[in-house]
This record gives sequence, structure tokens and C-alpha cells, in this order.
Amino acid sequence: MIPVPVPPVPVKRLAVIGVGLIGGSFSLDLKRLGCVGEVVGAGRSSANLDVACQRGVIDHVAASAAEAVADADLVLMAAPVGAMPALFAEIASVLSPKALVTDVGSTKQDVIAAARTALGGRARQFVPAHPIAGAENSGAEAARHGLFSGKPLILTPLPENDSQAVNRLAALWAACGARVVRMAAAEHDRIFAAVSHLPHLAAFALMDELAGRPDGDNCMRYAGAGFRDFTRIAASHPAMWRDISLANRAALVTELDAYLAKLQHVRSLVAAGDGPALEALFERARSARRHWQATSTPLTTDVSSDNPA
Repeated sequence: MIPVPVPPVPVKRLAVIGVGLIGGSFSLDLKRLGCVGEVVGAGRSSANLDVACQRGVIDHVAASAAEAVADADLVLMAAPVGAMPALFAEIASVLSPKALVTDVGSTKQDVIAAARTALGGRARQFVPAHPIAGAENSGAEAARHGLFSGKPLILTPLPENDSQAVNRLAALWAACGARVVRMAAAEHDRIFAAVSHLPHLAAFALMDELAGRPDGDNCMRYAGAGFRDFTRIAASHPAMWRDISLANRAALVTELDAYLAKLQHVRSLVAAGDGPALEALFERARSARRHWQATSTPLTTDVSSDNPA
């Protein structure tokens, strides 16, 4: 855990690029806490931004990311990770030298590389972050108070980051109720390939395979809670998960290979009718699941914190 100052330093002008579940909820929490003076939003959907204004998630709509960032002392990049290179390039020329920039992406190494490419030496102003607090719904309509309460917030600071900037960002997230932890970017991407990105791909794949069958509708008509639980995350945003899969593909391919090998092993046991070996595998898995559930506070949710707004 990162020690954080309390109370946080107030934000005069917050620019939210991508006013969806995460960016909007962060804004709402800071507003409720009295930690922000003005919130300006930018994004791809004018209808979504209108909803954000109507709900009081933001105070003003900017015509572009560059316009939103001008004069902001905190910039939250809450767009999909695939949009980050273009967004960093867009804001580079208007970013205040005193502004703190952060993100909420599910991958970190690619976003850090994009920031360094576009911002150059001013990449020191960028402190990468990942709040683990997703949900199936997206957009400004989904934003709500208290989304981050008790949830992990992972910071993957750059070596060149100023410690005061890192602590200031940590304090803001902690004020929103998040549990702030620090992690290296490469470790972050490796872990989330295993516990978040791979499960999403598995759910998408199963749903697509069944839906493509001639009798797929009939199969799903009789599906129970297990199927609903396993495939729930297949309702996540396709473009967002395309970007995540490609951004973290090296780590994700490693995890896919390991999972495919395990599935092939299970297939061989089923094909051979090896009941004792199957039962032993199931018992190991059940014991591991129960131990994790009983002793650990998970660092992941089932849906990424990215949003497509």
C-alpha cells in the first residue's frame, strides 16, 4: 500500500477524456467530497456528454480533448487503451507544465509507451493508474458515487515521476475510497492477462461458439446459473476488449497457451474415461477457489475499468 496524504490537494479544473463509468464516477466522487472546482468532459459521443452534463457528472462539454485539457491541473484519460496514442498526441501541445495526467487503462506498458512517444520529457507528468472497479454498463448514465469504495487502485509510476505527484494522485483515489497499491507495469500486465483478460476471452469464445451453432438458441434457453455466471463478462464492450487483447497480446498469448494446454489435458482425461484423475483435478481446483475466496481480497473484478465513452 502507498501512504497517502489526507486530505487530498483540491483540483481546480479536472479534464475527463472519456466520460463513462470510471471517469464519470471519479468526477462524481470528487464533487461530493468538495475536492474539485470545475469538471470539463470530452469524448466521442455528444449524446453521452449531454447526459453527463444533465446528471451533473461534468460541468462543461469541450469540443475536443485538447480544449478540455487547456488550463486543467488534473487530466484523467478514461478512453479505451487503443485510443491513447492519438489522445496523448492531441493534448501534448496544450498540456500545462504543472498538470498531472493519469489514466484508468487495463494495460499499462502500451499506455506508458504512448505517453513517452507523444509527451517526450513531459511524460514525467503522467502517472499511470488502473482502478479495479468495472461493471457491464458503460457511459455517463452508469457513473455513480462510491464505485471505488474498498476497491484496489493500482499505480504503476514511472521512474521519472515526481513523488509529490504520485502521492497527490494516490490521495485523490484514496479519498474516493480506493485501496491504493503500487506495482511495476510489466507485472501488472502479466497478472491481468491471467486473471482478467484471459477470462474475458474465454467467455467471449464460449458465447460465440454456442451462438454459432444451429441449435444455439435452444441450448441457451436451458442454460442455468453456471452458464450465466461464466458468460456474464461476454456482455462487455467489444471494441474495448479488442484494444485490450491487442495491447497486452504478448502476455495474453502466454496465458492462452497455458489455458489451452490445461483444457487439452482435461479433454484427454474425459476421453480416456479417467474418473479418478478428473476428480483429483476438480478437487484441487475447488480447494484453490475456496482458499482464495476465504483468505484473499481479490485484486480484480470481472469487467475491466476501461470504458468506451
